[in-house]
Amino acid sequence: MLSLKELKPRLYQETILHTCVRKNTLVVLPTGLGKTAISLLLTIERLNSYPTSKILFLAPTKPLVVQHIETFKKFLDIDEKDMVVLTGEIKPEKREELWKDATIIFSTPQGLSNDIVNSRIKLEDVSCLILDEIHRCVKDYDYVWICKQYNQKSKFPRILGLTASPGSNMQQILDVCKNAKIEEIEVRVHDDPDVKPYVQEIDLEYVTIELPEELLSIKRFLDASFKDKIKNLQTLGYLTGKNGTISRTDLLGIQGDLHRRIASGEKDFSMWKAISVTAEAIKVQHAVGLLETQGISSLDKYFNKLFEEAEKTKTKATKNLVRDLNFKSAFIKTQHLNREDIEHPKIEKLKEIIKDELKINKKLKLIIFNNYRDSASKLVDEVNQLENMKAKLFVGQMKKGNTGLKQKDQIAMLNDFRQGNFNCLVSSSVGEEGLDIPAVDLVIFYEPVPSAIRKIQRVGRTGRLEKGKVKILVTKNTIDEAYRWSAHHKEKKMYSALFELKNKLHLKNEMQPTLSKFNQESNIKIFADTREYHSGIVKEMVDRGIDVKVQRLPMADFILSNSVGVERKLVQDFVASLIDKRLLQQLKDLKNNFKKPLLIIEGMDDIYSIRKVHPNAIRGMLATIAISYQIPILYTKDALDTTELLLAIAKREQKDNTKEFGVRQERKPLTTKEQQEFIIESLPYIGPQLAKSLLNKFGSVKDIINAEIEHLKQVDKVGAKKAEEIKRIVEEKYPTYEL
Repeated sequence: MLSLKELKPRLYQETILHTCVRKNTLVVLPTGLGKTAISLLLTIERLNSYPTSKILFLAPTKPLVVQHIETFKKFLDIDEKDMVVLTGEIKPEKREELWKDATIIFSTPQGLSNDIVNSRIKLEDVSCLILDEIHRCVKDYDYVWICKQYNQKSKFPRILGLTASPGSNMQQILDVCKNAKIEEIEVRVHDDPDVKPYVQEIDLEYVTIELPEELLSIKRFLDASFKDKIKNLQTLGYLTGKNGTISRTDLLGIQGDLHRRIASGEKDFSMWKAISVTAEAIKVQHAVGLLETQGISSLDKYFNKLFEEAEKTKTKATKNLVRDLNFKSAFIKTQHLNREDIEHPKIEKLKEIIKDELKINKKLKLIIFNNYRDSASKLVDEVNQLENMKAKLFVGQMKKGNTGLKQKDQIAMLNDFRQGNFNCLVSSSVGEEGLDIPAVDLVIFYEPVPSAIRKIQRVGRTGRLEKGKVKILVTKNTIDEAYRWSAHHKEKKMYSALFELKNKLHLKNEMQPTLSKFNQESNIKIFADTREYHSGIVKEMVDRGIDVKVQRLPMADFILSNSVGVERKLVQDFVASLIDKRLLQQLKDLKNNFKKPLLIIEGMDDIYSIRKVHPNAIRGMLATIAISYQIPILYTKDALDTTELLLAIAKREQKDNTKEFGVRQERKPLTTKEQQEFIIESLPYIGPQLAKSLLNKFGSVKDIINAEIEHLKQVDKVGAKKAEEIKRIVEEKYPTYEL
């Protein structure tokens, strides 16, 4: 019988386990109260009840996955060889082999979804699916689809969801519960009687700071600039009936609405003007936020970036903004203050707090959260100037100014922090979620966050083993105060919704037969390109019982038979690929390699309003595809509509199931005629028809290359501009570079 080692369960953990054994359960516990211990207890119960089954433990990131398997190794009395981590770094064939031999599998959801699609792993024998940070189980996140597949296929399904904060309102929590097939909620807070004996007190303090006159003088210029943008939008008629503060969300809503109206075919110059002004307002608002919450150096970097962009970009919003007198005045004043090393008073307050805490506790260990990488880097330098302090920057993988950390580096840094090799972690949001950072004495928010989830996760970094402290820096009369109260109200609303669901609804998750249960398509096989994995089409096909093979295809997005290859384009991508000429080569490959090539254009957007492309150019391309290339063009509304169409075609093509088909890895070689046309089409402004006209006129590629401008102009539709550009490309010396 499987059992625990070196871990004694707490009363509330055993109480919660009683529910988890019987029903799919959402467990909501503040960070540090042992959610993972409950997963250990349930793992033991399920494996003892179903000895030949498997346990699948999912977490959003690789560092979290590694953290969980280490916890299981420490506290679970099981051979370590029976536990494996599956990641995208492992070859698919090896993952399939590891899955077969393992009892407990730890994985991120992304790679696992791909393995389910390709039938490399079987969910039938999984007796428990554990979802860490289950609040992510919404919208298109892979948790949602995996839960659906697991619930359909497992012989004895049981789902456990773990989080400190499932959502800020009733609808968000209901969405998580619906997607994860949750039947019951177990929620505890620090004041609950069965939890109280195990928790340490957390002293939370909001530290208010005044913005000094030097920074206020910059703010007045930025406020004046912002008001001008808002007044302009009101004059244009796109900000009517809106009183009080205009938020970033308001501006993004206006911008999105304008883009939708243009895409639907409305033609009005004022719309383009309003989109540009809205973009300017958003940039000014961001500058205000940096000034209010971060300081001069961060704002100066942002200003410099905008003014450098204005020299290179064609974007009107940036060019207009840097010419704005108020904005430019704010920029100049910021430069002066930056040279004088005048900074936001938060920095001095931060150092003051740390010094005071060091007087009380010389072995102080703390985390500083900051939303901006540039500011976080500066804070590392500032903290390292203090006696007895050694700080390091903890950020995600995205590279910005060489501040990105690979996941293995994140894990190594956390181990160093845990072992006391340094005592201050300055972290972006990557340090909020789930990571095991024990025995932290102090957490400092450099600025409040508007999210209840993020606030709860940050606060949970302290008060685990001993009394903890949290200090949140708030600049008076700024967005800091708005964010402080936003998170406060959302947290209250979250717990209210949780208790309402638990006490009144009890979440009866009666499993209704789904359409896919009655709509299984047997004996249909479809090859899909790996780039189509996130379109939603592949997962929908798997739900229908289709044998989908996802792999890198040399041509086409879907192969439905030996004869039918399909290129799928969203409306936006169709127009973009027309501009950069990708489309022509893709369709040539399709035509050369399949007897029945097909183009699907997906989406409800107006194809003539997506980009600044003349409608006749789009019509010309559609005519070329249908007439010259003789490739049928079909239109679909969305991914589901595309799926239905592909299945209908595949059924017709695969009526005779004795005909096997696969993927031909080599492209069919181009004929001499096709190669000649391809070379000429690569010249500026030359499409398929014009390439043919030039070749018919001059007879060879060589003669076209050698032709004079006057001779080129004799070909219909080759004017002076096209002829001159062709000659320039042909004759201009190739720039050489030292290797």
